[in-house]
Amino acid sequence: MRNRLLNITRIVCGISAVALATVIFLPIWRIDLTAPQYPEGLFMQIFANKLGGNVEIINGLNHYIGMSQIHEKDFVEFQVLPYIIGLLAVFGILTLIINRKWFFYAWFIFFSLFGIVAMMDFYRWEYNYGHNLSPTAPIQVPGMAYQPPLIGYKQLLNFGAYSMPDIGGWIFIVVAVLLIMCGWLELRSFIKQPVKSPALLLIIVTCFSLSGCTSGPAEIPYGKAACEHCKMTILDKKFGAEMVTPKGKIFYFDDLQCLVTYRKSNPDKAIEKASVYLSDYSGDPQLILANRAFFVKSESIHGPMGGQIAAFLHATDREAFMNIEPKAIVVDWQTIIQP
Repeated sequence: MRNRLLNITRIVCGISAVALATVIFLPIWRIDLTAPQYPEGLFMQIFANKLGGNVEIINGLNHYIGMSQIHEKDFVEFQVLPYIIGLLAVFGILTLIINRKWFFYAWFIFFSLFGIVAMMDFYRWEYNYGHNLSPTAPIQVPGMAYQPPLIGYKQLLNFGAYSMPDIGGWIFIVVAVLLIMCGWLELRSFIKQPVKSPALLLIIVTCFSLSGCTSGPAEIPYGKAACEHCKMTILDKKFGAEMVTPKGKIFYFDDLQCLVTYRKSNPDKAIEKASVYLSDYSGDPQLILANRAFFVKSESIHGPMGGQIAAFLHATDREAFMNIEPKAIVVDWQTIIQP
């Protein structure tokens, strides 16, 4: 009996196998590009067997900076990846049926190796495309490479590049978390150290891992990131701001004035629904959700782009500022963003 799997592990195996099978038909990764000349943004999705999104437009832009064209036929991965993912799903079903710990751990090792090799291959692909540039390209910047980030954000000339898992990638991540937890539960079971509520623990960790996929503010990379609107490097920590779309895309700004102008000039739904976070003028490093901030407007406030509005985390800090600057006036978020 010690070699048999826990019931919760078998359930997870079955659910994970079905989830992995759906990944064959879903986008696994995506790269988004933003630039002033493309206010609606460009994107490329990577499926198991094809590319999606604005690939032709991106290829046209790549021509100017000497990057190679991106064509599905150049990737052997598209020919084998659906079969590997299918094999992972079948492996999960067999784990459920065979009901042995050693088979479960064999599946887990196979799954882990696949994830490691896939990310290494993706990095190699990005490196080659970003560094092997044509010497006859119309636009050449000495020392410049255009490798997109493996995951996260990177500024490439006037383009902001975001690389992140798409729905298929998030399924992989959630399955990985579930398998790690099941592996731990199976090990505890094997050495006869009972876990009082393994199912409850598994649910808690799963919820925690899923909560990590939700959108939220990120630390503003002062001195590195460029303002999405004016393209100036963000330096002043009293005025830095950011927008986070429902899908987790982040836009950085060096001044609330730039953020508001950008928001008004890009009235699409993603921007409209984006959460806005602002720096505290008094110096508190915590970013403030815009609709909870306390604002003040004064001619003595000089933002990087001429903004005269400051945000405070606490009302007492705003009152202290107004005691020093009696001509300052109170404003609210709705007034600031009104058309």
